[in-house]
Amino acid sequence: MNQLLLAINAAVSGGKEILKIYETEDFGVEMKGDNSPLTKADKAAHKAIMEYLVQSNIPVLSEEGKHDSYSTRKEWSTLWIVDPLDGTKEFIKRNGEFTVNIALVKDGKPVMGVIYVPVRKTLYFSASEEGAFKTVEVSSETVFDEVPMAISQKLPISAERPFTIVGSRSHMSLETEDYIKSLEKVHGKAEVMSVGSSLKICMVAEGAADEYPRFAPTMEWDTAAGQAIAEGAGFRMLRADTNDSVEYNKEDLLNPWFIVKR
Repeated sequence: MNQLLLAINAAVSGGKEILKIYETEDFGVEMKGDNSPLTKADKAAHKAIMEYLVQSNIPVLSEEGKHDSYSTRKEWSTLWIVDPLDGTKEFIKRNGEFTVNIALVKDGKPVMGVIYVPVRKTLYFSASEEGAFKTVEVSSETVFDEVPMAISQKLPISAERPFTIVGSRSHMSLETEDYIKSLEKVHGKAEVMSVGSSLKICMVAEGAADEYPRFAPTMEWDTAAGQAIAEGAGFRMLRADTNDSVEYNKEDLLNPWFIVKR
C-alpha cells in the first residue's frame, strides 16, 4: 500500500472512531497540562490511525502519542505528523468543524497531506507535485484499495466574491484583528469568516478564502497536513516574521505565527 493510500485509510478510520463517540452523550472530556481538552474520541482516533501508519515503518509524531525527545527526533529525516482530532473544542460544541490531520514530512517540509472532515464526509489530500484535491461523500466505512478519485476539480476552485479572510473560531487574537485591518486598507472591506480546525487552511486551498492569518499559538500537528494541501494548490504558508515557509520537526513543536496566502 503506497503512503498516500495508507494515510487516507488511516484518516478515514480515525474519523469513523470519532463519529462513534460524537453520536453518544459521553465524550469523556478531561483537561491536559496545557489546559486544552482531551476526549475519548482523540484517543480512539489516535489508536485507529496508528494501526495503519505503523505499517509504513516511519516514525510518528502524534499529538496524542508519545513525544520522543528532540535528540531522537532530529535523526528522523522522514516522519508522520498527526493530529487525530483537530478542533477538539469544536467537537465538544458539536458544530462539526473538526478534522483528522495526517502529514508526511521530509527534511522539515510537509510533502504529503491528508485532512478528513468526518461530519461532512469530505477528504482533502495532496502528494508531492501532483496537486491538491477534494473528494466528497467519503464513507467512514470505506477502506480504499486505491486513491479515491477527486470529484471536484484540482484545487483551488475559482470563486467570485469579496476579499475573504478566514480566522479561528476559538482563538482570534488582537494581532490577527490588527492584520485584518491592514488588509482592508489594501483590498477594501473584507469578509471575515470564523471556522474551526484545519478547515481554515482548506478553505484557502480550495479558493473559498484568500488568506488565513494566524497570530496565535498552534502546534506542528495542527498545520502540517494543511500546509501540504495549501502548497499543492499553489498557495504558501509563510512565517509572519521572516516570510519563510513554516518548517517541521523542530526542537520546539510550537509553530511561529504564520499567514496562508497566494
